[in-house]
Amino acid sequence: MQTYIRIHPDDNVAVALCPLQKGLCVCGVPLQEDIPQGHKFALRSIACGTPVLKYGQPIGTASADIPAGSWIHTHNLKTALGDLLTYHWDGPPAPLSPKEEAFFQGFVRPDGTVGVRNEIWIIPTVGCVNHVAAAIERGAREYLHGTVDGLAAFSHPYGCSQMGEDQEATRTILADLIRHPNAGGVLVLGLGCENSNISELKRYLGAYDPARIRFLVAQESEDEVADGIALVKELIDYAASFHREPVSSSHLIVGMKCGGSDGLSGITANPTVGRFSDELVARGGTTILTEVPEMFGAETLLMKRCETQEIFDQTVSLVNSFKQYFKSHNQTIYENPSPGNKQGGISTLEDKSLGCTQKSGSAPVHGVLSYGELVRNPGLHLLWAPGNDLVASTALAASGAQIILFTTGRGTPFASPVPTVKIATNTQLALKKKNWIDFNCGGIVDGATIEETEQQLFTYVLRVASGEQTASERAGYHDLAIFKQGVTL
Repeated sequence: MQTYIRIHPDDNVAVALCPLQKGLCVCGVPLQEDIPQGHKFALRSIACGTPVLKYGQPIGTASADIPAGSWIHTHNLKTALGDLLTYHWDGPPAPLSPKEEAFFQGFVRPDGTVGVRNEIWIIPTVGCVNHVAAAIERGAREYLHGTVDGLAAFSHPYGCSQMGEDQEATRTILADLIRHPNAGGVLVLGLGCENSNISELKRYLGAYDPARIRFLVAQESEDEVADGIALVKELIDYAASFHREPVSSSHLIVGMKCGGSDGLSGITANPTVGRFSDELVARGGTTILTEVPEMFGAETLLMKRCETQEIFDQTVSLVNSFKQYFKSHNQTIYENPSPGNKQGGISTLEDKSLGCTQKSGSAPVHGVLSYGELVRNPGLHLLWAPGNDLVASTALAASGAQIILFTTGRGTPFASPVPTVKIATNTQLALKKKNWIDFNCGGIVDGATIEETEQQLFTYVLRVASGEQTASERAGYHDLAIFKQGVTL
């Protein structure tokens, strides 16, 4: 079993793949102290004020002299990032070599979009009717039949008392989800007096299929629960007319997210997801990477892969506008990583970001999406959204992702509007939380290769796309979180 890894030949640190004891000789260097799993140690002496290198890139600056063999963490390493930066595009990157298409069993909708689920969704226009939506869900479950995979009521606190762009964002996200192909039928449930009422929301929907999307205004109904159940029953009958059929993997749109990351995230799970992204893109499919604040410090690696000057400029705007968002709220741009990240071995935002962006693989960046913008073309895309797990995952689903790959070193039970595959960075987590984790990349530490692990992941994702439930689906979890950016009236 490999006990440590030097990720790049230029690195002056290595990462412990298991707990290492003081006195152990590593690369001819005796360890000066115990090194926890996922944490870094110096391969040579590092002077105060000089860069600490991991992934072949600076992850910060030594804040004290660090002797060879010493533990490197927040006590002797600090971020070297500044505020707004100037960037330069080096020209288009090399394209990926194409691969033969793969297939999954999906639901082809009349408009040509493809779902990996055939669910009935109840989407409130405003938080005031959340409990009504839940009551309709409970009452309509007995009518599920045929190819309908499930029924879910999504709650959220928004849709009223919002202003300007903040309210526009809520309406856009709700409209995106109402149109999502994973839903074979949707009941849009309104109150009647809210800002984002049904009449207003219809402007964001555009043309829609009245057999697939039904509307109910609670204030106009004598018994909104009974009326809602009747409408859902009709939607179930409609959705049951759809059946799975072979679909090319070029129709797959997969979102990529990480949370509860640890020191192994950038070594096991994230690189595996990056190779998955490359394989799906090479087969004509689409991937979306988000959590912009966790690109800070690694953004130049993404910018070097932008296909055109225009996409490069959009990527620069993506990064700098999110920094401005922090500054406009008088917040520190680099208030990251989290306590759990630090416990797992991540010391600075550069350390976290360089691991996070491993999920993007090596494909050229083909597009940049604003919050709530639907993906239109295949390839790798970057999406403007925060790092918060629920908000970012909802944003990925709203942009069209039918599945989300979520890597984690700490574990989390949450779900999103679409199947959310939890991928463990370490085997201990996978064994401990079998009710949360769907796929384990920890075997890479024990000798499995990233290449063979990625092939297993690709096969597993095709199974999920074909109907195999994730752990959060088996638990009955569905979550929705909208990015609140403005004032509340």
